[in-house]
Amino acid sequence: VQLQASGGGLVQAGGSLRLSCAASGRTFGTAAMGWFRQAPGKEREFVAAIRWSGGSTYYANSVKGRFTISRDNAKNTVYLQMNSLKPEDAAAYYCAASGTVYSGTYYYTQRRVYDYWGQGTQVTVSS
Repeated sequence: VQLQASGGGLVQAGGSLRLSCAASGRTFGTAAMGWFRQAPGKEREFVAAIRWSGGSTYYANSVKGRFTISRDNAKNTVYLQMNSLKPEDAAAYYCAASGTVYSGTYYYTQRRVYDYWGQGTQVTVSS
């Protein structure tokens, strides 16, 4: 599975961006996809996840109510709509795919359950 992330850029605080992550290759076994982010000098942290079947979602508390994860099964693409961006949201954003089905969506908050990672797309938020 190859993941191609795009959509990052420079935005003013309070603005919006939509990230996309297109999956290609052997995607039929995808159980969930997620977005993580990593700021300079910090650990990579969970942002949002979505189950490929059913579409249930899970968000980090820091983005809940501002970010929305969605997927287009026909296009094998997952999106992250980011609204009301804050300077602390600035980071490299990474999409990831997991081939394991877990009973709870919470499991997809953990980096270890993801098998494939895309390259990062940079989000910069000016204050």
